[in-house]
Amino acid sequence: MRPDRVATYFGVPLAGGKPLMRILLAFVAIALLLLVLRDAFETVILPRRVHRRFRPTSLFYRSSWLLWRGAALRLPKRFREASLGWFGPSSLLVLLALWAVSIVFAFGALHWAAGSAIELGGETPGFLTDLYFSGTTFFTLGLGDAAPRTAVARVLTVSEAGLGVAFLAITIGYLPVIYQTFSRREIAISLLDARAGSPPTAGELLSRARSDSEQRELTRLLADWERWAAELLESHISYPVLAYYRSQHSNQSWLAALTTVLDTSALVLVGFDGWSIRQAEYSFAMARHAVVDLAQMFSTRRPEQQEERLTDAGFGALVQQLDGAGIRFQEADARARLAALRSKYEPYVIALSRHLALPLPAWTRQSDRRDNWQAAPWKTLPTGTLPPEHFDSPGGL
Repeated sequence: MRPDRVATYFGVPLAGGKPLMRILLAFVAIALLLLVLRDAFETVILPRRVHRRFRPTSLFYRSSWLLWRGAALRLPKRFREASLGWFGPSSLLVLLALWAVSIVFAFGALHWAAGSAIELGGETPGFLTDLYFSGTTFFTLGLGDAAPRTAVARVLTVSEAGLGVAFLAITIGYLPVIYQTFSRREIAISLLDARAGSPPTAGELLSRARSDSEQRELTRLLADWERWAAELLESHISYPVLAYYRSQHSNQSWLAALTTVLDTSALVLVGFDGWSIRQAEYSFAMARHAVVDLAQMFSTRRPEQQEERLTDAGFGALVQQLDGAGIRFQEADARARLAALRSKYEPYVIALSRHLALPLPAWTRQSDRRDNWQAAPWKTLPTGTLPPEHFDSPGGL
């Protein structure tokens, strides 16, 4: 179709080279609008992973997180964790604002391409007038100082108003879902505190379960964490921004909890006599599935040189701690079998740890620091509670 006919259809007066410029801008605006709407749909509504490499949201998070993480890691240690914790909520608000600004700009450009058919108190309409009218329409302000004059402008106005209402409604519903999912994740992490320490470790979890002679409590715990790992995988694949939301305490994180579940399951699978082997297999499989898929989602690279999480000295300390709790390895090749299991998940948790700046837990307790639940501003206990010696032991209750 000839440019003059397209311009006539849109009601654009033919003057110099402006009609062609307006037509080109109209196509650019439509492409931008479709790109933003598709990106918002895939991020907020579509409950599955999107495999397409180029996505505005993915590009936004990759670039902004690298800059934010680099700046935060250069801060003093006492400010570092708080700064990293700001990224998740802040990035979500910025992303929503970018979507809104892009939609307003796209409709403003479409109004300008349609001839700036906006009546604004006798003023001569222009691109800034179109942007102003687009903004008031998208946010449904209804100020009444501007009105469309042509049929095309009215169609654009109604379309943008409907899109604005839908966008605001989805945003209002999106934020509570994010925080409810975050809350469910953190409740389980908090429950692990008294069972595995702060930060959690597999050695501490098993040694504190020494009174569980029939292993029923450990079996239930592993079953609960199998379900938690499945929920974590589903929620963080659907809403990747949750991975940047950090726990209340700096010595806790979803990655540390997931790694502890993998470490504990691996130790049980190595061959403790009478322990719940079958449930450990299920928990190990689900937790490994979660770390592998999440590592792929963030496009992390396999670590070329990864630190050894369980050195010879560390393995000796682990055996000593478990032996003190009455737990002994049943086979001589336990170290080799444990290394084989670790190789199936440790590269992924290390890659996630480096990407998200989340520290990984050790295998045994590294200090006598009290658990988070034991911390309190007063040293004395109210009358009627457990005596202080029950709280002073660094190794358990």
